[in-house]
Amino acid sequence: MSPRKTYILKLYVAGNTPNSMRALKTLRNILETEFRGVYALKVIDVLKNPQLAEEDKILATPTLSKILPPPVRRIIGDLSDRERVLIGLDLLYDELADNAFSSSYLDAVD
Repeated sequence: MSPRKTYILKLYVAGNTPNSMRALKTLRNILETEFRGVYALKVIDVLKNPQLAEEDKILATPTLSKILPPPVRRIIGDLSDRERVLIGLDLLYDELADNAFSSSYLDAVD
C-alpha cells in the first residue's frame, strides 16, 4: 500500500456566524472520517486577521483552501455538500478512479 498523502487545508471564516460554524463542523466531520491523521487544518478568522485573507485573495467566507498536495483548490460556502467538497478539493479523485476501475472490471468479468 502506498503511503498516504498529507493534506494541508485552510478554512477562512468571519467570526462565529452560522455559516462559518456549519462549515467548520462539516469539515471536521469529513476530515475525521475520511482523512484521520493525514491532514493539518488551520482556521483563519478574517475579522481577526484581515491581512491573511488579503494576502491569500479571499473574497468571501467561509472559504476552504487545499494548499497541499497541489494543485491549490478552493471551495466557497458552508461545505454542506460533502461529495462536492471532496471532489472540489481533489480529495475523492483517487477513490472515484479506483471505484470506476473496480466496477468496470467486475462488469467485464460477469
